[in-house]
Amino acid sequence: MPIEILMPALSPTMTEGTLAKWIKNVGDPIRSGEVIAEIETDKATMEVEAVDEGILGAILIAEGTEAVPVNKLIALILAEGEDKSAVEGYQSASSASAPVVATAAPAASAAPAPAEQPAHATDGQRVAASPLARRIAHQEGVDLTHVQGTGPHGRIIKADVEEAKRATPSATASTPIAMAFAGRNPQEFIEIPNSGMRKTIAKRLTESKQQVPHFYLSLDCELDQLLATRTMLNDQAVAVAGKDGKPAYKLSVNDMVIKAVAMALRDVPAANASWTEAAIRQFNNVDISVAVALEGGLITPIVKNADQKGLAQISNEAKDLIARARAGKLQPSEYQGGGFSISNLGMYGIKSFNAIVNPPQGCILAIGAGEESVVVKRGAFVAVTKMNVTLSCDHRVVDGAVGAEFLGAFKKYIEQPVMMLV
Repeated sequence: MPIEILMPALSPTMTEGTLAKWIKNVGDPIRSGEVIAEIETDKATMEVEAVDEGILGAILIAEGTEAVPVNKLIALILAEGEDKSAVEGYQSASSASAPVVATAAPAASAAPAPAEQPAHATDGQRVAASPLARRIAHQEGVDLTHVQGTGPHGRIIKADVEEAKRATPSATASTPIAMAFAGRNPQEFIEIPNSGMRKTIAKRLTESKQQVPHFYLSLDCELDQLLATRTMLNDQAVAVAGKDGKPAYKLSVNDMVIKAVAMALRDVPAANASWTEAAIRQFNNVDISVAVALEGGLITPIVKNADQKGLAQISNEAKDLIARARAGKLQPSEYQGGGFSISNLGMYGIKSFNAIVNPPQGCILAIGAGEESVVVKRGAFVAVTKMNVTLSCDHRVVDGAVGAEFLGAFKKYIEQPVMMLV
């Protein structure tokens, strides 16, 4: 009897995913522990490893298929001694079986391949195209309804879009932006299909604004001492660089913000909490979620036990998490959970903003850009660099006085960064 490969649940909350890519082809030998496919969830791309050994006898779900339910049968492995007949008309006992998209090479002559159907949209149907092909088509201004697909069942793939772009007489002039400037854009809008990540963001943040009673507290922090300390520490790292010439770390302002938040939460543990119907859950560990922008959404990798780590360790760990987040390589445990979030838009020149609380967390801190300002100190005008921060709180969890106490502690560490090192 063939060995079933089911759509895995890559996190406790996952109900469906996109089968992004098959690493193995029908007829390939499979060994335990080998990567056979890549699955896209709403947050990341994960590799699927084989548990059993044999020959990949049938692929039941084509790569690029979206919204594949967890535990859906996606492929079959032929065990030792089995042949093509074992997968013909196979009916799964553990999940709803799907039509065989591809079967083992020995079975290729058993039945003619299904005729390819045009991928063009008809009668309001959606154009059949891979997610990558759709993304490239949007970027290059290629109309998918005029592209002939060469993928399985006429599905439009990346190569089809690129060929269509090359075949267009004036490709650059046909992009939406170029056509708009030329005053001849025939389309008033384009529709970008919502990814699983975008749907999840929409659902969670809509629920947050509807169910979480937000309130906001803002204050300004002076950055001059922090910037001087950062420069000194980075210069020291360069001075003691190893034989490869690379410094052991390079601190950013955001790294120091993470540390300051962690220290402030240690001082004011009531802000490191979340709401449940039975009780307010106050966390013993200081795990900081850091918002990272991705194409089509965002993700919040977690710097765990940040209050117990030095600035260099936080910096290196944060850079690694951010790089793997943008590559879609985070494990669920690296972005699920956390007791407090940080969202920093200062690098985009945003002076201040109100972030939306990320349930079930009780707070999120919005970080604005540092900018020079003139203030009065001891009767004299002095130029300083100021940064505005805004704390968004779930009033069920954090009251105004607790939020204000937390911001006061945070301001202390930002304006006296040496206190972070004690």
